[in-house]
Amino acid sequence: MQSFKILALLIIFSVTIISGLYPFFKKRRSPSELHFPIAESLAAGVFLGAALIHMLGDASAQFYAAAVHYPLAFLLAGVMFLFLLLLEHVGQELMAHGDGHTHAHNAFAVLATFMLSVHAFLMGAALGLGQSMSLMLIIFFAIVAHKWAESFSLAVEINKSHFRFSTNLILFFVFSLMTPAGILLGASTGTFSASYPLMQPVFSALAAGTFLYLGTLHGLEKATLIRQCCDLKQFYFVILGFLIMAFVAIWV
Repeated sequence: MQSFKILALLIIFSVTIISGLYPFFKKRRSPSELHFPIAESLAAGVFLGAALIHMLGDASAQFYAAAVHYPLAFLLAGVMFLFLLLLEHVGQELMAHGDGHTHAHNAFAVLATFMLSVHAFLMGAALGLGQSMSLMLIIFFAIVAHKWAESFSLAVEINKSHFRFSTNLILFFVFSLMTPAGILLGASTGTFSASYPLMQPVFSALAAGTFLYLGTLHGLEKATLIRQCCDLKQFYFVILGFLIMAFVAIWV
């Protein structure tokens, strides 16, 4: 399984870099021009199922086994969900009231990089924590299904800033390293789990909160469940993604 995690790391890193290159040469291109609603809908269902059926249950059981009887897994997931929502609200406020000024665009570029880096890292940690090939494959495909859009959108936002070109590249490269770093950290927690039994459930709960946010409110009014739920064809793929995770839970 470790070899699969390394392969997944390399593929995800490559997808991130390739998807984000174009905006650096075409700054005026809109992120909305690159849109795959079915893939986004399927990924949203997978994120919901992975968080609710797998990660939260596993984290809660691990906390209980470590004699932590407070529902800490659900608290951590909720805190992460609200934290990401706060970051997105702050980002939208900056753009709404910035009146296009240089500082507003620069601040939003940094904030967007930070916000996406946080949950990119936690998604990688979720994959790195995987203990079964079937679950790791599903999380891997869910990450790849939306990583191209996330990478492209962030590259566009970064290039709207008035930073130097080299600074823009550094911001994007930091984001590109976050999911691989999460995979490596998640994979390494198994080595330290005997000495630090709470490490794995903490990261699983935080990743669950991230997945819940990605599956529901990421993008706020442009979120998949809000923008595409009225199109039953696309909403069926949300349900399909959720059912896939429910089906996988029979074995893992």
